[in-house]
Amino acid sequence: MHTTTLFRGDGFVGWQALNDTIMGGRSQGHCHCGSWGLEFTAQLVRQGGGFISCRSPVLSPPLDLRTFSALRLTVSGGGRRYKLGLTCNDPVSRASALIPGGLRWVSEFDTVADGASAVVVPFTALRPVVRAKPVAMPIGFDAQRVSRFQLLHSRFNDSGGENPGFRAGPLRFVLHTIEAIK
Repeated sequence: MHTTTLFRGDGFVGWQALNDTIMGGRSQGHCHCGSWGLEFTAQLVRQGGGFISCRSPVLSPPLDLRTFSALRLTVSGGGRRYKLGLTCNDPVSRASALIPGGLRWVSEFDTVADGASAVVVPFTALRPVVRAKPVAMPIGFDAQRVSRFQLLHSRFNDSGGENPGFRAGPLRFVLHTIEAIK
């Protein structure tokens, strides 16, 4: 298996928190990085939104991941269910930027309660969503123009229903690495 490391350790510099306060919620989170990777600590409030996230800066130029089939994340997530969200710089995504929240390609995954989880997210598992709502579109994920990465914990799952792994209260995760794999 061929892998290419996209983010590791201090390579997460520039990632920032994006909380549900943008939608009137009250959850608060902060991210910082070091040799261990990206650490995110938060206080999650269900009412008014119910999500926290950490996202990369916009990547310019976008990453061309066409020769890969999946991403592998190493994450210490405390047994919660998270979502990986990707934004692409393709014509459909650029047009959707006019919609608050824009189009993202999302897949959810579970983590183990103790220690780090190695999670593989195949590109075929990514689904288009706008503001946690699935979008029926006759297009697939375009790995040629990946312009942003985001890790979220939300009260909503991929299909727009309730996330069974959601818990309000304190949260901490560490994203150790993101790798592209063939």
